[in-house]
Amino acid sequence: MQRLRSLWISITMVLLSASTAFAAPDLSKVQNFATNVIQVLVTIAGLLAAGFFVMGGIGYITSSGNPENLDRSKKILIYSSIGLAVCIGALVLSGIVSDLASQSFK
Repeated sequence: MQRLRSLWISITMVLLSASTAFAAPDLSKVQNFATNVIQVLVTIAGLLAAGFFVMGGIGYITSSGNPENLDRSKKILIYSSIGLAVCIGALVLSGIVSDLASQSFK
């Protein structure tokens, strides 16, 4: 028990006596990484939205007056356009935040 206490005190003293080292923040790398990730995700979302637009359009055309298929196709088109608008909004918002961050940390 005494050894454990002395080990604990030694570790605490070493940690308390260590000098702090402040790294210079390189925010350009973080900014580039975040921008690239967001661009890839928006590209994937755009491709998925295009696929759902095609699927909804084909379903709309081939519904042949069936109200259930027509409503399902309309919902697919509406939800895919909402999702695409949200993704484009996220891209624009991330660009604004990125510009503000780069201007404030210069």
